[in-house]
Amino acid sequence: MTFDPTRNKDLPTSEERRTFLKLAGTAGFTTAAVAAGAGVLGVQPAEAQTRAEEAEREKAAEHVMSIATAYRLGTTRTFPVMQLQLKENIQNATRGKVYVRLVPDGALGAGTELAEKVQNGTIQAGQHSVANFAPFASTVDLVNIPYWCGDNQQFVNLVTSDVWKKEVDAKVAKNGFQVLLYQPVDPRTVSLRRGLREEPVRTPEDIRGLKFRVPGSKILAQLYDMLGANPTPIAWGETPSALRQGVADALDPNVMGLNLFGFKDIVSHVTFARTVPDAGVYSCNIAWLEQLDSDTREAVEWGAYLTFLQNLSQVPASREYAMNEMAAAGVQFYSPTEEEMAQWKEKAGAQRPEWDSVKKDLVGSLELFDKLNEAANTPSKYYVHDA
Repeated sequence: MTFDPTRNKDLPTSEERRTFLKLAGTAGFTTAAVAAGAGVLGVQPAEAQTRAEEAEREKAAEHVMSIATAYRLGTTRTFPVMQLQLKENIQNATRGKVYVRLVPDGALGAGTELAEKVQNGTIQAGQHSVANFAPFASTVDLVNIPYWCGDNQQFVNLVTSDVWKKEVDAKVAKNGFQVLLYQPVDPRTVSLRRGLREEPVRTPEDIRGLKFRVPGSKILAQLYDMLGANPTPIAWGETPSALRQGVADALDPNVMGLNLFGFKDIVSHVTFARTVPDAGVYSCNIAWLEQLDSDTREAVEWGAYLTFLQNLSQVPASREYAMNEMAAAGVQFYSPTEEEMAQWKEKAGAQRPEWDSVKKDLVGSLELFDKLNEAANTPSKYYVHDA
């Protein structure tokens, strides 16, 4: 049995989905998406106005920019996807020269599939995890080495630094991408299935021997092995049933992702272990971007930058909503003390020699990793709240 995210009460009802599909069929996907995001589905005068406005904007534009995500409209409330904000910011910054056609809700796929479609020009831009850049520039996978850039502020310091742009973004560009914006979404957690134990996880000793669900990342598997758990690769769609059946005991998405995908009735305790960032990115096909005139290209980038700033401020609001929803379902939260956090870092942190070969493979040398580490811990001009 696979996980059905439509069980989440925050997702559209059957009637809302029928209205959405009807509007999409008659006026196009972006019109329906904007109507959904504005909360006017089923209100015919408002839908008609939205249809007319979107049609007028698209007709007047010189360029159409399709941006695809795996998330439905409205998700930003509990997970800072920011797709409507990015659409409006780019359209406004370009003074209407670029019309953004949103393709949300996984209509064109998710993750690496979206990254591939951006690379080959099927779509102009897409949202996916930072880790999904790994097949195109393996260096980005270094963010999954634990306890050096896991906090939101460290991650933002890192990805806005000159050394990151030179050593990582440049390699991404050689593979056909330009990063429009990075998205801090909160670090990964340690979350336990219901019925496993009555106390939260406080130290690595508390997860010794637990069957810890991991995705396909070898680095994350090594992390939980070093922490004493039993890394158990399980496909995302099979994870809820695996937890219910005891095939897995724990998992690590950030709290916003846990709430978004319906885990509030499956997990009992969430510990903010802050091992690695669980972050996203909007990538753009660089060939499409470079064929724009310089003023329009700069305006697209400015619209993305405005969205980046909005994302930074949205993180705590989305987190609080997610935590409120999960707490109402009986989930308990725990933040380790400084002494307890020191145990996590001592057990599996980036300073351990077990990570040296990984660092060399990903960035070429320990010296370059040290420069990136320094960048992650050097305050930037951007502030983002940490849990």
